[in-house]
Amino acid sequence: MLRTLLDLVRHNREFAAGAALVLLVAIVAALSFVSPYPANLTYVVPPDVPPSWPYLLGTTSRGQDVFWLLTFAIRNTLLFGLGVALLSRVLSLAIGLVSGYLGGAVDRVLMSINDSFIVIPLFPILVLFYFVMREHMSWAWLALAMASIGWAYDARLIRSVALSLRTREFTQTSIFSGMSMRQILVEEHLPYVLPIVFSTTMNNINWSIGLEVTLAVLGFTDINRPSVGMMIYWANQHTAMVAGIWWWIAFPVALVVMTFIGLFLLAVSMNEYIDPRSRLARVGT
Repeated sequence: MLRTLLDLVRHNREFAAGAALVLLVAIVAALSFVSPYPANLTYVVPPDVPPSWPYLLGTTSRGQDVFWLLTFAIRNTLLFGLGVALLSRVLSLAIGLVSGYLGGAVDRVLMSINDSFIVIPLFPILVLFYFVMREHMSWAWLALAMASIGWAYDARLIRSVALSLRTREFTQTSIFSGMSMRQILVEEHLPYVLPIVFSTTMNNINWSIGLEVTLAVLGFTDINRPSVGMMIYWANQHTAMVAGIWWWIAFPVALVVMTFIGLFLLAVSMNEYIDPRSRLARVGT
């Protein structure tokens, strides 16, 4: 897998551009560890100062430096998206591999459950979850809820590959050699689905970040934890655009858009690597 990623960086411009954007966002997030201000402390700098040399991205009406606040916000947003993606990958891998390998009644039952999750309207469910858990709402609960409903489409993709792998000669050889189902799935089948897992992870991070930002802007998350959505939420609460404090919204939006583009390019380029027909189509056009 690592060799594949290195080859893509060297030979695929989209992948290299996406990796560069994601790396830049990660560097901004890493700067939060050297911030001179605590994440939630307010009125530590003069409020409503436009971008200038002392305050590169300006300050907020709450007396916070936008640049340093943004480092905490994008770090928390990235960690949230990565956490949701990793949890949902575990579910999609387990269900997709087992369903494709066993087939039959097990496959039909698992895919019936899978298809039910695909058609569930996710945003209303998450809003309802917030109102049910309002008194105990935390990022951990929200991440768990999103991971629990965000695995189904990717599980079907993995299952389609597993269906093909179970008929291959090496799978039959593994069975005859006495390997257990767990060993076959982990040692023989998992390497074949890792490129799909990488691609769907990038898409799932984008999906979870987008939902978290939307919920945060509406106030349906923990409003005391810095995130990109929370920055926009507090900017709206202080009518920043009406007051002309455009930098309070513009820079968080720009950074999260950069994150979306970077992750999207990584996912698209990996999809082209998985499906050679995509490369041929691009060459033909």
